[in-house]
Amino acid sequence: MNEHRHLAWHETMELHELTVFQSLGLMKLKKTYPKITDPELKKIYQQAIHSLTGNIQELLRFYRMAPHMQREENLRVDELPFYAGDLLAFLKTAVRNLAIAITETATPALRAVLVKQLNGAIESHTAIYNYMYKKGYYPSYDLNRLLQNDVTIANTALSQKI
Repeated sequence: MNEHRHLAWHETMELHELTVFQSLGLMKLKKTYPKITDPELKKIYQQAIHSLTGNIQELLRFYRMAPHMQREENLRVDELPFYAGDLLAFLKTAVRNLAIAITETATPALRAVLVKQLNGAIESHTAIYNYMYKKGYYPSYDLNRLLQNDVTIANTALSQKI
């Protein structure tokens, strides 16, 4: 097998999706952690935070192998990109879950409701994507900026205190 010195385009995009998804999840866990009062649940949160931290650190090592990646980091102070990205991830998951549920539905009335909800989730996903693209939070047509945003989001998540 031929060993390549860079990632393929398709695996670079998977790396992007996984890094951003886990980084947003880590930020949410760290924001929520101080509010958890049950010791058992607090321990589960600690384990999840530790696990996601390790996952993100492992994934970041592959960014140097991404095609044409520039290495500049501009840390944002405001949290608007986090909130927008969290909504984008939620709606993407909603679209997937609704689509899967439709394939498992035999009752026509339930199918109609799920199709209506799927269309609504798609419209909402389109709206938040367009918002993020317009604001520069999701530069989906510029691979260098997209990957640099990933690194910035991941480093922000890793550096956040709990």
